Amino acid sequence: MDFLNAMGGTAAGFFGNVIPFLIVLSVVVFVHEMGHFLVGRWCGVGVHAFSLGFGPELFGFNDRHGTRWKLSAVPLGGYVKFHGDANGASVPDPEAVARMSPQERATSFPTQPLAKRAAIVAAGPIANFLLAIVLFSGAIYFGGRYETPARVEAVVAGSAAERAGFQPGDVIRAIGGSAVNSFTDMQRTVSTSAGSSLAITVERNGERQVLTAVPDGMEERTPFGRHRFGRLGIQGPKGSEAKLVQYGPLQSVGLGIHETYFVVDRTIDYIGKLVTGRESADQLSGPIGIARVSGEVAKVGGAGGLIGLIALLSVSIGLLNLFPVPLLDGGHLLFYAFEAARGRPLSERTQEIGFRIGLALVLFLMLFAAWNDVLNLGASWAARGT
Repeated sequence: MDFLNAMGGTAAGFFGNVIPFLIVLSVVVFVHEMGHFLVGRWCGVGVHAFSLGFGPELFGFNDRHGTRWKLSAVPLGGYVKFHGDANGASVPDPEAVARMSPQERATSFPTQPLAKRAAIVAAGPIANFLLAIVLFSGAIYFGGRYETPARVEAVVAGSAAERAGFQPGDVIRAIGGSAVNSFTDMQRTVSTSAGSSLAITVERNGERQVLTAVPDGMEERTPFGRHRFGRLGIQGPKGSEAKLVQYGPLQSVGLGIHETYFVVDRTIDYIGKLVTGRESADQLSGPIGIARVSGEVAKVGGAGGLIGLIALLSVSIGLLNLFPVPLLDGGHLLFYAFEAARGRPLSERTQEIGFRIGLALVLFLMLFAAWNDVLNLGASWAARGT
């Protein structure tokens, strides 16, 4: 019975993670590929296939334009294959293009003007950013926000806040020139700034002054894996002081854009610290980690939590695809930038080498992230065992 109960619990945990993961990833990937697809169609480019997932086709149908819409067996991405592409990564097929008639070349992706090709490639990440803005804005508009005053109630002894000179009664107005409207605003900035010097504007006795603080680096293990964050050591107002603030449509959109920008800014900041050795790479997650997060968010936050996770992942995937790595959208845009500067495309051999290097980098990143997921999963099981 213990074995059967354990197996039942494992199965429930598996499906409890996999189903939310598939929902989250499928929405993000579908919107990304739809961006490519729509702009490609608007530019008059033929589309052979729109696939959600990779590998063998599970089922699909052809639309009136001859595009094959299909669901494939490996649900870890997707692709749009345009006329003239060798594969779903939009690697050109020179031999096929050379055999085309003038009519076929007119609808081929590789023969389109540079501006059209760049627009089609950029449309995927842009669609991801727009999705995030819509979801963040919608959540704020329909649900409002609980906001607590950014007031210091107490300062923890020996903390970064004490060293910086914070006092009870201080009201935090800005950090680094960015306005702070709530205690949550302050926490979010501080949590991602461990070891960084922050210029914090406070209001004390009716006057404003700037304090310089360096948040202490902290680490804890959560259901989502190891989490590092910065802490000032400030206690804020009680939860009873939180007020639900409702925003109008324009304010909600503005806040949605700000939320999207915040995720982009924090991600770029993390990558910069990673490259310079000031941050560890063990926080990178792959499919296993995303599945665990999806399952936990679905349990704790329900549909609203999953919507927030979709917005967050959409920003991350949009930004990742803009990295100047051949095979990703950013790599294609990099090639187009060289083409614009030179007045002609890079040679087929150069592009082929670039795509091979890009494939190797992407595979390495995927394997590294998967290894991190396995280590985090093992540590989580070990912690539960104790």
